[in-house]
Amino acid sequence: MDFMRITVETLVGFTALFTLTKLLGKSQITQITAFDFIAALVLGELVGNALFDPEVGISMILYAVGLWGILIYFTELVTQKFRRTRKLLEGAPSLIIRRGKIQREVMKKSKLDINQLMHLLRDKGVFSLQEVEFAVFETNGTINVVKKYLHQTPTNEVLNQAPKTVELPITIISDGQIIVENLKETSLTKQKILKELNLQGLDLSEIMYAEWSKENGFYILPTAVSPTQSG
Repeated sequence: MDFMRITVETLVGFTALFTLTKLLGKSQITQITAFDFIAALVLGELVGNALFDPEVGISMILYAVGLWGILIYFTELVTQKFRRTRKLLEGAPSLIIRRGKIQREVMKKSKLDINQLMHLLRDKGVFSLQEVEFAVFETNGTINVVKKYLHQTPTNEVLNQAPKTVELPITIISDGQIIVENLKETSLTKQKILKELNLQGLDLSEIMYAEWSKENGFYILPTAVSPTQSG
């Protein structure tokens, strides 16, 4: 009987949390702040503890999740309406490096040491502090960097290149299967894809990944084989 109760309550808890996440939006996942982190932990604890407490029923799980969801929603509403509450509830970005110089007091206040800073910089493709003009430590624990002028990648505008439409590569094959829903974004059909694979002497089951764009055509990555590209 306990197994059946736990199964039912797990399914209900899973559905409730999934629904709540959808209602609150993607920012709860992609831009998680300290408050969001605490909220996620509490939600997990509410449901987890309820599953193994025989005195807690489905109605109590739904009530707890619903109440916590309402609190999170109104907190987000307050931060949207009242700008002054954002620093308290969401935190504020910190300028860790200013004009190439590390702000030691800011780092200390942010509980960030030099090893952590270098790790965050490497995540942004920066391997030397000499390259950095500004670095901002964001509220979600990531860092954004403005490189010094000499280390910046030149843009097409700087190189005086003519404007050109940017195309988004579309994934058409993943792990040996054609992604049918992505084909509507292209002029391709299953027959055209299979024909292209046949021309290159490949079988669909041999393809780990393949993408297509108007500019570059097919880019095909067979399993354990060098990638091939065709127009």
